[in-house]
Amino acid sequence: MSCKIFLTGKPGIGKSTVLRKLVEELKRRGLQVGGMTTQEAREHGVRVGFKVTDILSGREGWLATVKEPTGPRVGKYHVNIEELESIGVQAIATALRDPQVKVVAIDELGPMELLSDAFKVAVRQSIASSKTIIGTIHYRANDPLLRDVRNSGDVRVVEVTEGNRATLHLQLAASIMDTQDQP
Repeated sequence: MSCKIFLTGKPGIGKSTVLRKLVEELKRRGLQVGGMTTQEAREHGVRVGFKVTDILSGREGWLATVKEPTGPRVGKYHVNIEELESIGVQAIATALRDPQVKVVAIDELGPMELLSDAFKVAVRQSIASSKTIIGTIHYRANDPLLRDVRNSGDVRVVEVTEGNRATLHLQLAASIMDTQDQP
């Protein structure tokens, strides 16, 4: 049996951090995890963009940066659709195809990632799959895909708060492990 869990919460509350801790906890418990994560890139204490990482291969690239003058803009960042798709979307597709991968992580369903049609297709395929899906979903972003995910009866949306973020990954890992034991 599989489950689909997406973390949401205010910007900066720690959604991606909880997701990365959850990925590590699931690996520690013996599950193969694939998919993609994102995290801030800083130089001299200043955020200069966001990196995208393939969990299985470790490949990393720019999701968005202030350094590149091309690509669609979200705030002060230019989104690198090519690296989002060649690393992030490919990581999701690989994880969905690999029978050893039990859990697929998708970080984040947000304004930058939603600029890619290929990303949207990969998310829809993930939701429709029989694999366990864990991810993060932007708090206020408004897109038909996000409405579908939030309103899906198969998806559990969990809010990350200051009160639960320290232990949420352990609670979710236990819940996911319970579903892995069922046929």
